[in-house]
Amino acid sequence: MKFTLSWLKEHLDTTATVDQVVTAMTMAGLEVEHVEDPGAKLAAFSVARIVEAVQHPNADKLRVCQVDTKDGRLEIVCGAPNARAGLTTIYAPIGAYVPGSGVTLEARPVRGVVSNGMLCSAKELEVAEESDGIMELSGDLAVGALAAEVLGLEAVIDFEVTPNRPDWLGVRGIARDLAAAGLGTLKPDVTAPVAGAYPCPIEIAVDGDACPVFAGRLIKGVKNGPSPAWLQRRLISVGLRPINALVDVTNLISIDRARPLHVYDAAKLEGDIIEARLGRDGEQVAALDGKTYAVTPEICVIADGSGAIGIGGVMGGESTGCSDATTDVFVESAWFDPIRTAQTGRTTGINSDAQYRFARTVDPASVTPGLELATSLILELCGGVASDVKITGHPPAPPMAITFDRDFVKKLSGLDVDAARIDDILTRLGFEVDSHSVTPPSWRRDVEGRADLVEEIARIEGFDALPSTPLPPITRQPGGALTVRQVRMRNARRALAARGYAETVSWSFMRREWAELFGGGDARLVLSNPIASDLDTMRPSTLGNLIDAAARNARKGFADAALFEVGPNFRGDEPGDQWTAVTALIAPHAPKHWAKTSGDPLFDLKGDLLALLDELGAPGLQVVQGQNAGWWHPGRSARLQLGPKVVIAEFGELHPRVLKALAAEGPMLAFEINLDAIPEPKRRGVKTKAALDLSTLMPLRRDFAFLVGAGTPAGDLIRPILGADKALIAEARVFDVYQGQGVPEGMKSVAVEVVVQPREKTLTDAEIEGLSGRIVAAADKAVGAKLRG
Repeated sequence: MKFTLSWLKEHLDTTATVDQVVTAMTMAGLEVEHVEDPGAKLAAFSVARIVEAVQHPNADKLRVCQVDTKDGRLEIVCGAPNARAGLTTIYAPIGAYVPGSGVTLEARPVRGVVSNGMLCSAKELEVAEESDGIMELSGDLAVGALAAEVLGLEAVIDFEVTPNRPDWLGVRGIARDLAAAGLGTLKPDVTAPVAGAYPCPIEIAVDGDACPVFAGRLIKGVKNGPSPAWLQRRLISVGLRPINALVDVTNLISIDRARPLHVYDAAKLEGDIIEARLGRDGEQVAALDGKTYAVTPEICVIADGSGAIGIGGVMGGESTGCSDATTDVFVESAWFDPIRTAQTGRTTGINSDAQYRFARTVDPASVTPGLELATSLILELCGGVASDVKITGHPPAPPMAITFDRDFVKKLSGLDVDAARIDDILTRLGFEVDSHSVTPPSWRRDVEGRADLVEEIARIEGFDALPSTPLPPITRQPGGALTVRQVRMRNARRALAARGYAETVSWSFMRREWAELFGGGDARLVLSNPIASDLDTMRPSTLGNLIDAAARNARKGFADAALFEVGPNFRGDEPGDQWTAVTALIAPHAPKHWAKTSGDPLFDLKGDLLALLDELGAPGLQVVQGQNAGWWHPGRSARLQLGPKVVIAEFGELHPRVLKALAAEGPMLAFEINLDAIPEPKRRGVKTKAALDLSTLMPLRRDFAFLVGAGTPAGDLIRPILGADKALIAEARVFDVYQGQGVPEGMKSVAVEVVVQPREKTLTDAEIEGLSGRIVAAADKAVGAKLRG
């Protein structure tokens, strides 16, 4: 919505400046988006008078002018055909930026004569689209007067109108709110009814579902043509193009009073009745925008004897439009249903000024006053004789009274406003106030309850007056708010996300044949009323959903996936059969590249798993191979156990048979942690981490090659070696495994590097030999390992 200060002052008696108006609007809840001041870019331009104009000595189409300006008498070269002595025009000094031509003036010779400025046309000042020469102004203007003031250029205020405030779509509605906010006094509405000279010969009919109320009158003997300069300037200032006096009057009232109107050339109407009804299949309307629209039984149309001639509340028709030849005009002032008008705008794609206003609810009580105002302006500008007003239908019921206790303002907003001030604000806004109730005006159908009235009080008092009261402190609960499992779930999400995995959230169900692949499919877990046919069984493992997600990503071109999910799995329907799993999956399908990557993704996955278990506080675990469930690859998978029975996690490569059943391309690797199986830490006193104790002595390394059974896990050999002397042995790791020539059948050679870290003194050869003997003895006792000869 746009308006100028002078337009606002037609309704508001005030001395406020544009900046003061903008501030008051903002504090009253009117969100100002932009203030465009066309006069600001013409600040350097002023009135000047040509004293002498002679032919340029070197150019036939140029004249050398002596000009009186605010900077004294200057010589200016001008190419305009109307440059002559005695002409009053607009002068631009050296250094000024000319907006219409996009140049900054410099003192330079023009065919040998230096021009000390420029005499401007209306187009160069961007106050007209075309011009034949420099501007010709009244001769009584003072030299040096500012161009913006002389040309009547004003700042235009543009603000956002919220859908619940259609009254702000009229300048008078804005003035009413600013008057209530104390910026001035609202001027009375002096529109007087125009007495009809004869009965209106055109009948009006309405379909209540399409148009509840329709008023109109005939005006004979009008003389249409261009509207006066003041009206054209007012429309241009808000971005509207003047058309002719009859149409400009309706556009003016639409902006001024938020009351859309329409005028018909009465000579082009067929029959003696005009009707607002619902459209009929097959009807079309050739609208004023030059397009033809098909109407439906859900669209309100205006029709005469020939059929539909306009779209009600949206746009008039081309067949009855007014032109300079119009002599008799029928003026329409109706109220169209907001919802139907909004739907019509979406259906047709038309977003006219009328549709914008009717879709947000026009004041029903403005039907007759709007018609009277249009009549008086048309008679003033175009002449003619008006008929009586004819009105058909009934406007919607006015807003209901609201029971209102003034103390509720303090209770709801915190504002301490006395009852007299509350009543004064509401009265200024147009509400009817008595001791116990408040009735909203017809243009405020958005006010439905006490809270809406409090909002009006707070808005006009100013939102900056609202007290700043902190919320009362909340008593903290003793202890942590999260359980150990909840903390671990949160930590698991953070740790895996930090390692590059993307979290998924999938259903706790899957199709039964998938569940059977992961040890499920128990009839007790089949749903009797599933949400979908392929989600009919509680999932025994999250792996199926992650495999499916990775496969769908691969089919869309994203084969290299790293996914995880934290959620429940189900073994049965007993209380202890639900367990919380942290499940992660990688599909190592990196794009082809000349730089080959090295490393086995299985060990990368194992590293992620061990790091996550350490983050979750899991104790030391035993690695066990060959006992994984059937959906794991038997040669490339393992378990992490706490003792012989408690399985904490399974990890490794997924079986190709399972991937094929789920239409997934391998390889895929995964791990699944039973979060519930990780023991909770014992609740003891808070321990601080011991200080770092670094030895000043150099560590030494010794390599051992042991012969063990081919099925002996390497981890079973490392543990006894570390336990041979916990004070001296800092680390033991396998660096080679060999089977072949020189190694007995059914045996393998495992090479282990042992790091020995002296603490108090350098070890002697005898002490080192003694430690080596203890290492060999411990390995022999644990797994029957013998040193390889």
